[in-house]
Amino acid sequence: MNICVIGTGYVGLVTGAVFAELGNDVICVDSAAEKIDLLNKNKIPFFEPGLEEMVVRNRNEERLSFTTDIARGVRASEIIFICVNTPTLDNGETDLAYIKSAARDIALALNGDKTIVNKSTVPVGTGDLVLETINEHKNEGFNVDVVSNPEFLREGSAIRDALSPDRIIIGASTKKVAFRLMELYATLEAPILITNLYTAEIIKYASNAFLATKISFINSIANLCEQTGADVEDVARGMGYDKRIGRDFLNAGLGFGGSCFPKDVKSLLSTSAGFGYRFDILKHVMETNNGRAAHFLELIKTRFPDLNGKTVAVLGLSFKPDTDDMREAKSIEIIKALLEESVIIQAYDPVAMQRAREMFPDIRYCRNAYEACDGADAMLLVTEWREFRLLNMEKIKNSMKHPIIFDGRNIYDPERKKRLGFEYYCFGRGKWPKSS
Repeated sequence: MNICVIGTGYVGLVTGAVFAELGNDVICVDSAAEKIDLLNKNKIPFFEPGLEEMVVRNRNEERLSFTTDIARGVRASEIIFICVNTPTLDNGETDLAYIKSAARDIALALNGDKTIVNKSTVPVGTGDLVLETINEHKNEGFNVDVVSNPEFLREGSAIRDALSPDRIIIGASTKKVAFRLMELYATLEAPILITNLYTAEIIKYASNAFLATKISFINSIANLCEQTGADVEDVARGMGYDKRIGRDFLNAGLGFGGSCFPKDVKSLLSTSAGFGYRFDILKHVMETNNGRAAHFLELIKTRFPDLNGKTVAVLGLSFKPDTDDMREAKSIEIIKALLEESVIIQAYDPVAMQRAREMFPDIRYCRNAYEACDGADAMLLVTEWREFRLLNMEKIKNSMKHPIIFDGRNIYDPERKKRLGFEYYCFGRGKWPKSS
């Protein structure tokens, strides 16, 4: 098939590359000329494992191209995917300006019947908005079908998720339109659910909001464990054996960040309020998550009542492993708070330090975790990169001024670290120390 993908962010670029990998001819469009120039030089504007190789391979085989000319992409394609940014406004609503702009540009470039697919995460009713916008600006005589096909890609494993999806959701007005999308996805052999447009739009928000709820729930349990002396890891393990619950997303720590969970929960709250429904459970999910970094800092200040002049190693800056994305990263809140306490910060992240420098140009960035920990009064584990699980802890201990670990992701075994001579602090695994 001939496909146009509007937007070359995480979703758009992965979508375009994977469809090309499946044998389609794909034109990716973006209004940012600098980004398109980079892509035409085989340079990816963000880190995602496996993506660069896939882009280069499909460009070389002439199945994938990049342009700023949206008219070219629309006219050459049967199916047009909208994968533009949908940021959150200050009041929690979703900003649909980029969606409207894309719909208008599509309408002005139409040269025949097209299928328009919303892959951006959008509130219920956005499909109607896209159709209305296109009908308002298009020439008579062309028919347009609007479909909702939400993405379920995780940063750091987006290629794998796109090629081996848990499910494919197609929200369409008719089965004929839905079958057109089914043909595109047929080779993936994944379960496909066909719904109406509104249902598909809600499914994405409901999925992310539920996962966010699991994270905030286990973090609330961790708070209780800290008061009682229970171990949240064993609690989560015991819960996870129940097939109705499962072990995934029951990891106590600093909570969720990134571009999806916080934005999607806020948007679902806003959408619900717009329909007159108080989604109170999601309010508490956000309140719990928003308090995790402060809770971590409380633990640090309990151990160090006076942080002025202390040197702290911060390991991990991105919001999660295997990405350089720092949107809503917990490291941002933690570093800001430490700098206000006149803490000297030595930071290391495998891929996100360049992005971090844009926000924190004056802290010290290190070549590796060992350099970050050298001479430090404490080590803060903020992002659970795999390499941090495999550090030579004897070397770390001997290089630190004080061998103290604050584990914000609960990745280490407390007893093992204590046997190695570390003071070790984490979430929900025994009672917290009292302020001195």
